[in-house]
Parts: sequence; structure tokens; C-alpha cells
Amino acid sequence: MKFISKNNPTPQETCEIINEGLRKKAMITLYSCCCAKYNGRAKSQLGLGERMILIKPDGSFMIHQNHKLDPVNWQPPKSHSKVKIKDDIVFLESVRRSPEEHLLVKLNTTYLVSYCLVRDSEDLEVTGHEKDMGKMLWKHPNMIENGFRPTNMEYATESGFIDILGKDKNGFLTILELKSRKAGVSAVKQLLRYVNDFKEDKSHVRGILVAPGVTDDAQEMLDKYELEFKMVKPPKELKIDKKVTLDFFL
Repeated sequence: MKFISKNNPTPQETCEIINEGLRKKAMITLYSCCCAKYNGRAKSQLGLGERMILIKPDGSFMIHQNHKLDPVNWQPPKSHSKVKIKDDIVFLESVRRSPEEHLLVKLNTTYLVSYCLVRDSEDLEVTGHEKDMGKMLWKHPNMIENGFRPTNMEYATESGFIDILGKDKNGFLTILELKSRKAGVSAVKQLLRYVNDFKEDKSHVRGILVAPGVTDDAQEMLDKYELEFKMVKPPKELKIDKKVTLDFFL
């Protein structure tokens, strides 16, 4: 059976479904009034409350409250989970061997228990970062200006790695600092450090901040140090299907 769920299960039913889910390496979900104790690199105790418990096939174990993004208690992948009944109370354990960690959860009342044999082999593909901007501009340098020729990506200097180094149509060395979001003063300072790294050896060096937008303070600083700004938005196209963009899902 791919999926099984039980509302208001007895302790025995809860234990049976969890054991079956663990045996089948399924995704297990519980809604329960529970409390928990943790011993490991530190110690913690979680009082009684109604929470969601999630056990994944990779061994990860999470207790979620009805607020906050992160679980209040959790164990990482490769942890070992087991369930038992004592005095008509269900106890869930998650044990990690190295480093040694132990999470014990007491289920006072279980409102729902379920498991599902899920199949998912895809990795998350993220686009719209500086790296994606760099690839796009390397392929389409005229987005910066006509005649711009990129020569290096991630060029190492004493101040860090220049996103793109190249030459403009007049042969002047040109440094691009890329930001996928609205750029502030810190981005201008970084660009200025890169430009100064070359000024002793080059008669003229251009520094261009490339971003979807720039703050007023950053623009003032660009003007002060005779640096430039080029508005470019990061790409939104996913590699898995060139016809599908992030806009499609909005």
C-alpha cells in the first residue's frame, strides 16, 4: 500500500502504522499532543504541546510547532528511529550514533498518523543568482555595451574575486561587479577595491556595478569615485525546460 492514514488512532494503531512506515522507508507524518527530551551535544526539554512530527526515509526526524520556519527539535539524516508502547503511551525515539544524540518523544494523544511511499529524485535548480548573471553576460556581452569583450570570470585579486574582467571597445580594462538584487554601498566599496588593485599598472580602468537597481547612497558613491552602473536583471530561465520560466508559475 502506497499510502495509509488513520484519524484518532489508538496507541496500538499508532505504533503499528509507524512501524510499517519505518519498515517500508516511507515518509511518516503525525499530529500529536507530545513532549520531548534531547540529549547530545547539549540538553533540552520540550513541554507538552500539539505539534507535527515528520520522519523521512533518510532518517531525519523533525518536530514542528504551529509557528516558526525551523523545527523545534530535529535529528539529521542517517539517524535511526523506533517506536514502542509503555503503559498505553507511545514513545518515539531517534538516535544518532556519531556524534551521539538521542531524542525521545512521548505521544500523549495522537490525532492523525500516516505514511506515504514517496518517490522524488529531482534536485532543486535555482536560478537568478550572480553566477547566472555572469554566464548570461559572458554569452551576451553586448548587454553591458557594444564592443565589450569579457576575458575572465572569477578573476583572483588581493581584494577577492572579480565577477567578470574584460575590455571595452577602446581597449580599456573593465571590471564588472554583479549583484542579483538591488545593490548598496557595500557593493560599490567592493568594486572600488577591485579598481584600485589595477590602477597602479593601468592608465585607465573602468568599474561597472551591474544589478537590477541601486540605492541612492550607492549611486552617490558611484558618482564620487567615477564608477558606473548598468541595470541588468538576473535570468529567470530554468535549464530543464527552455520554454518554462519562473514567470510561468506566478
